[in-house]
Amino acid sequence: MPTYVLATEEDHIVPWRSAYRSTQLVGGPTQFVLGASGHIAGVVNPASKNKRSFRASGDSTGDPDAWLASAETRPGSWWNHWIEWLKPYAEESLKARTKLGSALHKTVEPAPGRYVKVRTA
Repeated sequence: MPTYVLATEEDHIVPWRSAYRSTQLVGGPTQFVLGASGHIAGVVNPASKNKRSFRASGDSTGDPDAWLASAETRPGSWWNHWIEWLKPYAEESLKARTKLGSALHKTVEPAPGRYVKVRTA
């Protein structure tokens, strides 16, 4: 299975070297990308703002420091890189639905739904 692993340089929750090790645990083509910044800003930064930078295309033989030394720094958001990475694995594009539900799966109720409003003890 193809795997795209994203980490961020200053992430205090998932240190990037630990995230990199994930590339050694999965089979199939693997792309590791290291976003600039921390856990939130490095992941949520929208592509349209084109801020920050990321690193990609490094040596993925297993050593995170070797990967970092060989990775290419690219300006902008990693989101655009991810979209390009996905294209070979994607099927044909479909238009967005204009109506919820189908003949097989009827709409239960309008969003957000009763279950969202239920309080738990």
